[in-house]
Amino acid sequence: MSLPFFDALSERRSVYAIGNKEIAAIDKVMEVIELSLKHTPTAFNSQSGRLVLLKGANHAKAWDMTEAALRGMIPADQFEPTETKIRSFRAGLATVLFYEDTSIVKGLQEQFPAYSENFTIWASQANGMLQLALWTGLRQLGYGASLQHYGEVIENDFRAAFGIDPAWKLVAQMPFGNILEDAGSKEYMPLESRLKVIG
Repeated sequence: MSLPFFDALSERRSVYAIGNKEIAAIDKVMEVIELSLKHTPTAFNSQSGRLVLLKGANHAKAWDMTEAALRGMIPADQFEPTETKIRSFRAGLATVLFYEDTSIVKGLQEQFPAYSENFTIWASQANGMLQLALWTGLRQLGYGASLQHYGEVIENDFRAAFGIDPAWKLVAQMPFGNILEDAGSKEYMPLESRLKVIG
């Protein structure tokens, strides 16, 4: 049986070998970004997810800054694998930054104190769904992407360099571009060990 949604979902993989060739017009990329933001569900319809698209020189600048920050943390004789990975991200077409607007979350915590502890969890879940929606949408356009998490290492630098609202917390970074090398095979655990049907 072929289901278009799950066909698209199954094609979404972590692709690290990407290039900077524009294989879908930027207006199509923007459409995927806007549809993902608009239609991804959020608890209490909070819509606290925020996205920043970095293109061209700003895309390269973000990965230059990330590399510089990591060089200050990782010994020089151990840095080569990290340098190779950062170079692969920089080689892509663009990067999407995923943020959470903490002012929205705090506002809901104050408005609904009985659920206070849950709002950060629900926001994280919604951001994860946003990441999946956008990732799958980019793959449908023919782009490969991966999801990176350098948050606290680069957050302040990015805020200063790109004029990011102080209330926005950096959650993840998604470099994407044309696919130079497929992700390869993937092993799956038996579904019987992951699924239980009762009744």
